[in-house]
Amino acid sequence: MPLLQQRKQELISDYQVHETDTGSADVQVAMLTERINRLSLHLKTNKKDHASRKGLLRMIGLRKRLLSYIQKQDNARYRALITRLGVRG
Repeated sequence: MPLLQQRKQELISDYQVHETDTGSADVQVAMLTERINRLSLHLKTNKKDHASRKGLLRMIGLRKRLLSYIQKQDNARYRALITRLGVRG
């Protein structure tokens, strides 16, 4: 379930660190969170879609590694990001 180009641009503009930023860890985490949320909704209705479930678990693992990287670099930025995204209660 890819993201629409318009939604991708909105996420990039909301989470970019500087003007020409399109691939920082913050932007990647925001995009992954959006994809994870969409795929979670899909899996609630399609419980037997094990291939998508595997992809979901891979995305969650990647997001976890990126968040760990951000936390090591700048803990304040990490806290702000997880609060904005609503990740980890």
